Amino acid sequence: MSDSQSIRRTLELTIPAPEVEEETERVVESIRKRVQLPGFRPGKVPAGIVRRRYQEEIRHDVLERLIPKYLFKRTEEEGLNVVGTPNVTDVHFSPGEPLRFKAEFEVAPEIELKQYKDLPVPYQDPEVSEADIDQRIEELREQKAEYVNVDPRPIAAGDHAVVALESVSGITGPPIKQDELTLHIGGEDTLPGFSEALTGLSPGDEKEFDVTYPEDYAQPRLAGKTVRFRARVKGIRRKELPEVNDEFARDLGDYQNLDELREAVRKAIFAERQYVAQEEAKNKLVDALVDAHDFPVPEAYIERQIEAQVERRLQLLAAEGVDPRSVRLDWQKLKESQRDKAIREVKATLLLHKIADAEGIHATQDEVDREVQRLARQTREPVAAVRMRLEKEGALGRIAARIRTEKTLSFLFDHARKTAE
Repeated sequence: MSDSQSIRRTLELTIPAPEVEEETERVVESIRKRVQLPGFRPGKVPAGIVRRRYQEEIRHDVLERLIPKYLFKRTEEEGLNVVGTPNVTDVHFSPGEPLRFKAEFEVAPEIELKQYKDLPVPYQDPEVSEADIDQRIEELREQKAEYVNVDPRPIAAGDHAVVALESVSGITGPPIKQDELTLHIGGEDTLPGFSEALTGLSPGDEKEFDVTYPEDYAQPRLAGKTVRFRARVKGIRRKELPEVNDEFARDLGDYQNLDELREAVRKAIFAERQYVAQEEAKNKLVDALVDAHDFPVPEAYIERQIEAQVERRLQLLAAEGVDPRSVRLDWQKLKESQRDKAIREVKATLLLHKIADAEGIHATQDEVDREVQRLARQTREPVAAVRMRLEKEGALGRIAARIRTEKTLSFLFDHARKTAE
């Protein structure tokens, strides 16, 4: 038996004629109560006439009521965990006879857990050097920088040019328009085309020029495009950075001196790097689990995961201001390309659920409440309002499931055997 066959089931069911007739009578009676025919008072149409005139509706309603009911009862009796919607075929439904039909469906796979504790995984706590701390403090200086206007003169490298910018042609969708944009001439974050076009201009000057965006530019509608812009220089500013001393430290927060600030920065960098390193280790543990467990995955799960992946792709495009309908994508090929990834993700989810069950890992009410409170702070809404919205959207269950997964991943990491790279 192949993997796919091991999770496929076919049941042939027969519903006794008396029960079919009882349900048929109930359907006929419900139709009688609402139909109105000439010559009869409401609710008084003879059952025989209803049966003749509404044969198709009666058939549909009887099947809709009986098939799910009896199929559910049978799968419960046999202990089958049905996945997706069963495919019902070979329906035999005639007056006075038993109702017979065939149902084909997938069931959740039986997973026999192999070793998941003491798994080897490369991991070492990160190191933080003095140079790392210096770099972060330099970033803090940049955040506290002040930009001072300078007297009108031609723009030169290193200046911060203030311009009104508008796209003229070269892109689809709404034009790019900013009334006051500051560009660091020659800076790493400024495309060379802008620096070259603006160098030498003075406040009050206007110019049209082309800028070619890299093929890998973050915004798809600009990637690889040559866009024509119209710019007017409004001013030039010089950046002034604060000195790094005790006063600078106190200005940043509850620090008495520069040494306290440096220690806080060291701890922050360590925590950030530790989180990234632990997430990488957890991903490797999950990959090892998936590789070690060979079991079939129901097609319904795969399709659902692929749909979720495609939906995330569409949401990213929309967030960047791109209408997905304007992007020429072969959606079928896109879905096919996501299949292997989807299978691994589904396997990972099923394995983590199995481990959570085995170890009694679950999300507590306090943990869910704290997450709701965090979301309320993030959106600046009352906690009660956020909770009500999440309940209405059915999101509280998803939050609990995510917390359970995170706790299971932490369990795997805590019980793993950490090795050097």
